[in-house]
Amino acid sequence: MLTREEKTDIIKTYGKSATNTGLSEAQIAIFTTRINKLTDHLRIMKKDYSTQTALIRLVGKRRSLLNYLHHKDITRYRKIIAELGIRK
Repeated sequence: MLTREEKTDIIKTYGKSATNTGLSEAQIAIFTTRINKLTDHLRIMKKDYSTQTALIRLVGKRRSLLNYLHHKDITRYRKIIAELGIRK
């Protein structure tokens, strides 16, 4: 779970303003940090299947946002991929 401070820092970094939570880059960055935290948790707790299901759902949501951004604006897509270190 992300704290409010972590989430606002991510939105300030990737959104155009501090309150622009609907921007695709901000949502992708939030999903990526949540995915990283869940992945670390699953390395320790290997049999936590509810977390595994949540991780798969988050990856799917992030993938659909990345596909949308890829079709909408390829330069923004490439920039966010490079900044977050996501591989296709």
